[in-house]
Amino acid sequence: MFSTALVILTFVASIDAKPLAKTYVNSTGSSGPLTFKSDGTFQISIFEDLHFGENAWDQWGPQQDVNSVKVINEILEAESPGLVVLNGDLITGENGFLENSTVYIDQIVSPLVNRGLTWASTYGNHDYDYNISGSTILAREKRWSNSRTTQMVFDEEAGTSNYYLPVYDSNCSDENCTPELILWFFDSRGGFRYQRKDGSGNRVGQPDWVDFSVVNWFLQTNNELVEKYSKAIPSLAFVHIPTYASYVLQKEGINPHAEPGINDDYPLAPQAQGWCADGRNDGTCEYGGQDIPFMQAISAVPGLMAVFSGHDHGNTWCYKWDRLLPNMTVSPRNDVNLCFSQHSGYGGYGNWERGARQVLATKSKLARFEVDTWIRLESGNVVGSVSLNSTYGKDLYPATNNSKTYCPTCDYGS
Repeated sequence: MFSTALVILTFVASIDAKPLAKTYVNSTGSSGPLTFKSDGTFQISIFEDLHFGENAWDQWGPQQDVNSVKVINEILEAESPGLVVLNGDLITGENGFLENSTVYIDQIVSPLVNRGLTWASTYGNHDYDYNISGSTILAREKRWSNSRTTQMVFDEEAGTSNYYLPVYDSNCSDENCTPELILWFFDSRGGFRYQRKDGSGNRVGQPDWVDFSVVNWFLQTNNELVEKYSKAIPSLAFVHIPTYASYVLQKEGINPHAEPGINDDYPLAPQAQGWCADGRNDGTCEYGGQDIPFMQAISAVPGLMAVFSGHDHGNTWCYKWDRLLPNMTVSPRNDVNLCFSQHSGYGGYGNWERGARQVLATKSKLARFEVDTWIRLESGNVVGSVSLNSTYGKDLYPATNNSKTYCPTCDYGS
């Protein structure tokens, strides 16, 4: 269907403000390797679409950031993650100014720093604009020893937040051990290019899919890990913009009991939406297929259990991609669950109740390539608790209540 599908086949066989005073790092902090607890568990909290810095020039905007910090604090009071993932659209970049576009990072991470928690980020389409970029956000993050966000792919078109993190047994004291779990982070880019305008003075758009240089790095690095450890290690992946496979699965139909979650963003917005196969983005095409190499890779790498995305604030379901889908050329070689997290920030569109997806890995279940996941809401309620196991998609669960957060000072249409 698209020429990019053929390419992948050759690779299956890269204003300053003072920091907060406290920079605590706990036993799983960036000063040492990520490790499971002594009880054999490792939990991840995923905060999605925080959108700090929206409408910074009026009273409404800063209040949303205060509300978002409250969400983070409420979730972390109820959960005890070994790692926090900030999965894209940390900042509403189009509202940022060059001199202070990244200072919102300090506000975002303050609840984590004060708890001694470590975190890792991916960057989303709103993190790339004329006055902000993944590179500038990463530089700000690196002021904190708690941050594990890094850059492992340096191709000009790769984006910034492409890397992996191993998680070791609790008895491991260095990185010579065999990892129990691998966490992959991908940059789906999008938005606009930093400090660039065209001849008419307009911002220059940036592609919104995982670049092929990153796919190549992912496959090669995974092959090296398999060779080094003589086995496929269970893994999870995080990328802000979902793939076209999620779009087609949604079209096939979401069962509220088999795939519990909100399904209000219909149709969802996948990678490469609005692009043509020849690279044009002039409004004449619906989808260009440039994410086919990435889809091919995530469905071919053994041990990859789930990919977590955001971007579509009104979707919170997980769906097992286990078959060739209509109008697609990618046939998955391994089952992989494609999941949405919960809109966590008061910035960004929508009035769905804020929250954060939790992922619990246990060594016993990882032996079967299984993890458990649920969403903790700002209210304290838990919804969408499921086990991503061999029978997911057949097992039945309670449907997720579509609860809303009503705030008299919030402009939900922004």
